[in-house]
Formats: sequence, structure tokens, C-alpha cells
Amino acid sequence: MHPIFCKKARFAGYVLVWVVIGVLLTGLLQIPGTLSLRESALLAAPLCVLYAFFCLTPWYMCRHLPLRTTNPLKLIVQHLGAALLACGIWVKLAYFIARQGMHANARFQAELPHLVAVGLLLYTVSVAIHYMQLAQQASRDAELLARDAELRALKAQINPHFLFNSLNSITALTTVDPAKAREMCIRLSDFLRNTLGLGERETISWREELALSRTYLDVEQVRFGSRLRVEIDVDDDCADCMVPPLVLQPLIENAVKHGIATMVEGGLIRVEGHIVDGSMEVSVANDFDPDSPSPRRNGLGLRNVRSRLATRFGDAARLTAHVENHQFRAEMVVPYNRAET
Repeated sequence: MHPIFCKKARFAGYVLVWVVIGVLLTGLLQIPGTLSLRESALLAAPLCVLYAFFCLTPWYMCRHLPLRTTNPLKLIVQHLGAALLACGIWVKLAYFIARQGMHANARFQAELPHLVAVGLLLYTVSVAIHYMQLAQQASRDAELLARDAELRALKAQINPHFLFNSLNSITALTTVDPAKAREMCIRLSDFLRNTLGLGERETISWREELALSRTYLDVEQVRFGSRLRVEIDVDDDCADCMVPPLVLQPLIENAVKHGIATMVEGGLIRVEGHIVDGSMEVSVANDFDPDSPSPRRNGLGLRNVRSRLATRFGDAARLTAHVENHQFRAEMVVPYNRAET
């Protein structure tokens, strides 16, 4: 299907353009002074209706004859042939209307050069516009492919990063508490099994994302025990919001690594999620030891999440981080988009 018919607004705009062309053609046909305004309008109206359809046909030829890969001579011959054919039909229709409808066949002869020139010009402009549309579409497709490739690359960084940290923790536990190390291995395998099950999905529901983060917290709970305390306050309305996989887990991992792990007595991680003005706002706050090195506001995990949000949502999403009253807080905002049913 021609893209002009895909959207009502686009089709309405096309019709409006041809109304303007009809008015201009009416004025052009009056220039020699052989036709009245009424006769010019009666001639221009059906001609524009016919050519409005003719000027859609280059879309299919342009797709079949790409500019970059088609021989220039072949391009010229085929498009010129189509233009002459369309112009010939356009002139024949004009002759028919002038002879049968207006009985002005003799007076019409003065209008012939104008009609031929206008017919060839309109068809040529139509070919150029269609090539521009195809180039824009190819550019959009290439941009989407590049964004998808970037998302896959960023997503591929998450599991190795998390796995590296987890294996370090298991290594440390094996010497002091082998039973906990074994339990952590089991919980870790559950988490990895769940993440691998995501496959190539570009988005998942917040309900699934939160469940993955809970599985991650189960892994860390084995390591830290009572030192790790978690509070989750997420509105039920957030459950169906679609987000890129594993955007919450890196924020919690950052809170554990640079917050709870630095405190002898441990601390609290609080996760909140609310729907505000068509967006889902999520915050992950954690205690940290003020005497330890400053929390990382731009660590690998945060940079990864920030890049994935920017790639997927552009300026409609953001991730910020700041320190306040010995508490580190990461705040994420994403558009509230529900899964299509």
C-alpha cells in the first residue's frame, strides 16, 4: 500500500495540495485568453483528479529502481517513458473534455503547450519527492537498526558485570562459610536462568522487572544476612509499565556494592515507584558510610542504565543520582507505556 494511504492526515494533506494545484492550473489555462474562468475550472478539475492518482505510481517504480544501485541510463529511460505516458493520457483527457464537454476544441489548441509542460513537471516532481521519501524511510530504518544494536550491546554488558561481582562474593564466602557460598550459587543460578529466559525481548513489564530484582536481592541476602534490609513501596499501577529488561537491578546492585557493603552494621535499601503525569518515577535509596569513599554517581551500572534509557526513550526518560543526608538516591523516570494487547 502506498504510504499516503496509511494515515488520514497525510492523505488529507495530499488532497489539499492537489486542490491548490487545481486552482493554479485554472489560472494558467486562462493566460492565453482563449478559455473563460468557468471553462478553465471545468478542464482543470478532472485533470487534477486523474493526475493525483498518476503521481502516486512513481512510488512503486522508485522502490523497484533505487537511485544508488540502478544504472543511470535505465533510470532516465524508464522514468521518462512513464512521464511521457502519463502526460499523453493527461493531454488526451483534456482533448476529450474540450471537445465533448465544452465544444472548445479549436480554442484548446493554445493551451496544449502549457498542459504538456505542467504534466511533465508534475510527474518529475512526484518522482523526486518519492525518492526523498524512500531515502528518509531508509534513514529511519537504519537509525532503528543502530539503536537496536546498541541496546543489545548494552544489555549484553549487564550479566557479565553482575556475574563478575557475584563470583567475587562467592569466592570470599567459600573460605568463611561454605554453606552460604553454596546457597548463593543456587540463588545465582536462579537469577541467571530468569535473565536468560528474557531472550531478545526489548521490553518487559515492570512486574517482571521487579521480580528479577527480588531474585537478585535473594542472592545478596545470602551474602549479607541481616545486614541487608530492603523496603519496596511500588504502586500497583506500575505493574504493566513496559521497560527495557534489567534497568532496576543495576541500581539495586549499585546500592548494595557502594552502600550496604561499606557499612559494618549494614543498612536499608528502599525502592519506590509511582505513576506521575503519564510517567513512572522510580527511586532507589540506600544508606552508606560517610567515611567511606564517595558513592559512584556514574559507575558502569548507572552509565549502562542511563545509556539504555536514552537509546530507547530519548529525552522522555532520565536517570539522576545525588547524595543527601548520608543517603545515596538514584531516580529514574520512564514514559508509562503499557503492553499492546
